[in-house]
Amino acid sequence: MIKGPKGIRDILPEEIPNWHHMEACIRETMSRFNYKEIRFPTFEETELFTRSIGVTTDIVEKQMYTFQDAGKRSLTLIPEGTASVVRAYIEHGMAKKSPYVKLYYISRMYRYESPQAGRYRQHSQFGIEAIGSDRPAQDVEVIQILLETLKTLGLKQVELKVNSIGCFDDRMKYTSMLRDYLRPRLEKLCKDCQRRFDSNPLRSLDCKKEQCIKETGDVPRTVDHMCSDCTRHFDTVKEYLSLLGMEYIVDPRLVRGLDYYTRTVFEAVSTVLGGQDSLGGGGRYDRLVEELGGEPTPAAGFAAGMERILLAMEKEKVGAKSYPPVDLFIAVLGEKAQVEGMRLAISLRAQGISCHMDIVGRSLKAQMRQADKMGARKVLIIGGDELKSGKAQLKKLETGAQTEVSLSSSEEISKEVKK
Repeated sequence: MIKGPKGIRDILPEEIPNWHHMEACIRETMSRFNYKEIRFPTFEETELFTRSIGVTTDIVEKQMYTFQDAGKRSLTLIPEGTASVVRAYIEHGMAKKSPYVKLYYISRMYRYESPQAGRYRQHSQFGIEAIGSDRPAQDVEVIQILLETLKTLGLKQVELKVNSIGCFDDRMKYTSMLRDYLRPRLEKLCKDCQRRFDSNPLRSLDCKKEQCIKETGDVPRTVDHMCSDCTRHFDTVKEYLSLLGMEYIVDPRLVRGLDYYTRTVFEAVSTVLGGQDSLGGGGRYDRLVEELGGEPTPAAGFAAGMERILLAMEKEKVGAKSYPPVDLFIAVLGEKAQVEGMRLAISLRAQGISCHMDIVGRSLKAQMRQADKMGARKVLIIGGDELKSGKAQLKKLETGAQTEVSLSSSEEISKEVKK
């Protein structure tokens, strides 16, 4: 038997209604905020991610699925959505059509990670990208959309963490300060943080290793070393959050794992999931459009993990969905009855009736058991006697009540099924 590769999972039929529910809630929320859906390819030029995400990030260093095609081009399965959206924004000249663009996506992503609860090597994300505004109000709207989507899904045990890492110049100055702080502690950090000390020491704040968390416990805060513009920007973001009733925690260790972020960063976490508690996060990325070949353009966005959100929904016991019961089970006895059942099913389905018909040749008793197991609302039995008389009994499984219907009138059967 060939099994699926490690780190992937099949989403089985009984799980699909929960996915449909989540996707519907996402689209409904995005519609209320007037965001338009974009769909991008499954793979991109590898350079797109090395230039945007950062060569010293875990994603680029360890997690990307990269391959060379027949034309000797280096391609990568998409590990995240922002870079692809920005690439499409630039390539298709969206800025010429509107100075302000609001987009969302629902897509599968691919990262070579250690499989954990709610984390897979192929996983699904939804996210938004608001391109064209540098105002604090934009940061707040992006945060609001994430929280509103989680609320629409029924989640209540959610905390919002925010921080600011300042502009590019602030980041460079803070990075130098951070190196000075880490240098005497370097040997106590994990090997990854030691290796990134020169290229990107900011990653040490994002490290989940116990010794690194301990050694950076009293690290200088980014918010204490920002320029006046960035300080004012972050103060306004916090003020708006408070005025709009969105509770938050300032987390000085929050820097996010991607190099393109500037100023505001944020994360929504579940308080019921334990260690792997991040549901989604994002921030501002005011330099990314320019770095990928576009005009200097401010932007902000977020991405959220759909498998992780489903786990939180399960923990909070909200949003569990199942397929609606089939309207009609057509039980047939014999080949002639099978043909008549198929003819009726075609007509009834055209009238909006969901039908299931036995095509395995089981006994009537077995068919009735199957109808009950499926939760069918009603059963129509067609055999030799019914074919001769042109009449059949329509049975309501819940009560056992029966109604005689004419096999020649699918409209009559449809009307009775709907009762």
